[in-house]
Amino acid sequence: MNLQKLNEAVAQYADFLRQHPQHDPYLPWESQRIFQQNWDLEALDLRSVYDRSLENSRSRRLWKRESYEPKEMMLRFCELDREFVRHIFQDLFNEAKDVDGRIGRFVFHCDELLAAWHEAHPASKLNSHYHDDNYWMVSLYLAFRYPAQYVLYDFDGFRRLMELLGSRDVPSVNEIGRYFKVMRTIFTFLKKNEEILALHRHRLTPGLHYEGETLLVAWDFMNVVTSQ
Repeated sequence: MNLQKLNEAVAQYADFLRQHPQHDPYLPWESQRIFQQNWDLEALDLRSVYDRSLENSRSRRLWKRESYEPKEMMLRFCELDREFVRHIFQDLFNEAKDVDGRIGRFVFHCDELLAAWHEAHPASKLNSHYHDDNYWMVSLYLAFRYPAQYVLYDFDGFRRLMELLGSRDVPSVNEIGRYFKVMRTIFTFLKKNEEILALHRHRLTPGLHYEGETLLVAWDFMNVVTSQ
């Protein structure tokens, strides 16, 4: 990244937040808070925990859209083999292991669960678990579990951001591990601008939104500066 271009983009983002008080990217902030309050991998009834952990009072579009139902599939997998689902989440959230490897294994194990589902339900027409769709859902789990380390993944947005910031190595394929590193770096720069964080904090509703440190601020920065 070009440091001058990054500083210019940060200043542009601050201007945008000042000039658009109606700007509201806070849908995932609420779900992040709900996940933090409900997630418990040690709970006996993992299906209920998972169900409660993915909620939102405004919309379910983070995990449910037309022809896209990853939450429903994971709930089915919990019914099929609760302990295996527990295992794959334990591995995904194990920070002692490389994140790219964890993500790859998680998607592979979802493939295995889908195959087992079809074996148990041969008449089922379900043909996807939706967790390999450009890693959106897997990044959501990571971002909600570790808000200061991971964030929602958007390959197209990442590519546009790297172009905007003058990167000599614009991604041409999914590089989710690199994406997380870049977003952590950007968040470090954003935190130096106290006005940006103050504007975000001012718009959060206590008890509704996640109020801790979160890379969702960097995610919003990416969405804003790449759409100007």
